[in-house]
Amino acid sequence: MVNSTPTTAQRKQRLINPYTDHPSDYSAGHGGLPDSQSTLPVADLSFKTHSDSSNLTALQQHVLFWDRDNDGIIHPLDVYSGFRELGFGYLFSLGSLLIPIFFSYPTRLAHSYIPDPFLRIYVSSIHKAKHGSDTGIYDSDGLVRPALFDELFDKFDTAGSGSLGADDLWRLIAKDRVAADPAGWSFAFMEWWTTWLLLCREGRVHRGDLRACYDGSVFWRISEERRKGGGPRQGVGYGYGWREFFKGMWYGQTWKEWEVNRKET
Repeated sequence: MVNSTPTTAQRKQRLINPYTDHPSDYSAGHGGLPDSQSTLPVADLSFKTHSDSSNLTALQQHVLFWDRDNDGIIHPLDVYSGFRELGFGYLFSLGSLLIPIFFSYPTRLAHSYIPDPFLRIYVSSIHKAKHGSDTGIYDSDGLVRPALFDELFDKFDTAGSGSLGADDLWRLIAKDRVAADPAGWSFAFMEWWTTWLLLCREGRVHRGDLRACYDGSVFWRISEERRKGGGPRQGVGYGYGWREFFKGMWYGQTWKEWEVNRKET
C-alpha cells in the first residue's frame, strides 16, 4: 500500500507478480523496479531533497523532480525550470509546457471536476494522467510492472547490447499504438523522444539509465552532475540531436552508423 495514493489502499495489491511465478522483489510500498536484479542498477536517490520518497509510487517518484517545494503540486513554471535544469534549451523547455496543458485536468479530477485555472499538476493523482498507447510498465495506480520492463528489452534490443536505438524506439512506439488513440500516439512519441534526447549515449538509451528514469532517480543524478559542471547537455551533449533521432528511425540500425561516425571523427 502506498499511503499517498488512496487507490492502493482501496484495492488490495497482489503479493505475487502477476507476470511471473515467483514472489516479486518489489512491493507496492516501493512501487518501483526490483533492485535485486543484477542487470539493473540500484536507484541512486542520494540527490533527492524530498525526505519520504519510499512512500510514493514509481510514477509519483518519476515526477517528483519537478515538485521543487515538495508541496504535492507541480506548477507550469516548475515544469519549465526542471527541463532547463536538465540541460534542455529554451525552446524545448517552452514546449514542455504542453505537459501541464494536457495533464493538469486529469490529475485535477481526483479533487474536483472544475479545471485548475493555473494548470497545476497534482502529484498524488498523477496516475490519472496515464494515457493509452504506452508500454504498460506503469499500471493504472502508478506502480511498475518489472516483467514488462524486462520484456521491452527482450523484444526491442535488436543489437543485444542492453540498450535501445532510435529505430528500436520507433518500433516500440508503433507496437504500442492502439486504434483511435491519436492523443496517446502523440504523447508516447513525445515522451520517448524526450527520453532519447536526455539519456542517449552514442545514439543508444541504456537499460540502467532507462530503469532510473522510471523511478525518477536519473533526473536528480543529471541535475547534480550539471551543477558540478560535469554533466552533459542532454543527448546533444554527446554529439547527437533530434536530426539523428529521425534519421535513425528512417534508416534503422542507428548504433552501427553512430559507431562509424564516431570512429571517423
